Amino acid sequence: MNSTLAVTRTSRNILSQILPNYTLAQLNAIPEGHNNNLIWNIGHIVVVQQMLVYGLSGLPMNISNDLVEKYKKGTKPEQDATQEEVDEIQKLLVTTIDQTEIDVQNSIFENFKEYPTSTGYILKNAQDAMDFNNFHEGIHLGAIFGIRKFI
Repeated sequence: MNSTLAVTRTSRNILSQILPNYTLAQLNAIPEGHNNNLIWNIGHIVVVQQMLVYGLSGLPMNISNDLVEKYKKGTKPEQDATQEEVDEIQKLLVTTIDQTEIDVQNSIFENFKEYPTSTGYILKNAQDAMDFNNFHEGIHLGAIFGIRKFI
C-alpha cells in the first residue's frame, strides 16, 4: 500500500505544480477539439479517487457533494471554476491523500462494494481501487499535458 500511495503522491505533486502556473482563464479554457479543460481534469482526479476509495468502501468522502457533482465521471465543464474552487482543489490534491494514508494505517477500508470499471477491470477491495486510481490519474495527467499545448 505504501508504494501505491507514493505513486499517487508523485502524480499529485506534479498536478500541484501545474495549477499555479496558469491563470484562471487558462485553467477554464477548453481548447478546440477537446471536451474539457485543465481544472476539470484536476478536479476530476480528486473526485474519482474519493469515490473509488471511500465511496465504494461505504465511507464518507473528504470532499463536498458540490465538487462530486461538478467533477464526477460523465460530467464536463458547464461553468467556469472560480479562484476559490481552484484554491480548494489545489489544497485537496494533498490533503485527500494525506487522509487516505492515515485511514489505510487505521485499517478503515473494510467493507468494499465490488465495482466493474469502464475498462473491464473489476475492483474487489480498496487496494484495487487505489491501484486503479493511479492508472486513472495517469490517463488524466496525459490529457492535461495535451491540453497545455493549446492554451
